[in-house]
Amino acid sequence: GVALVGIPMAIGALGFTSAGIAAGSIAAKMMSAAAIANGGGVAAGSTVAMLQSVGAAGFSAATNVGLSAALGTVGGGIG
Repeated sequence: GVALVGIPMAIGALGFTSAGIAAGSIAAKMMSAAAIANGGGVAAGSTVAMLQSVGAAGFSAATNVGLSAALGTVGGGIG
């Protein structure tokens, strides 16, 4: 529910957007650090790459199902 909407919104607020990484954002700083660490490119599957994927397209259906199950379990344990 709310977490599945809130997570992509938070990722977008960091600067990972559907139009790419926003200049001057936290995402831009993360991308720069990752590129420097990897010799000029951002590695596929890295944290920056995954966050940009979510920022660009949101979660896949499989991720939504997995997160819903996991967050439901956590919520049940807390409540």
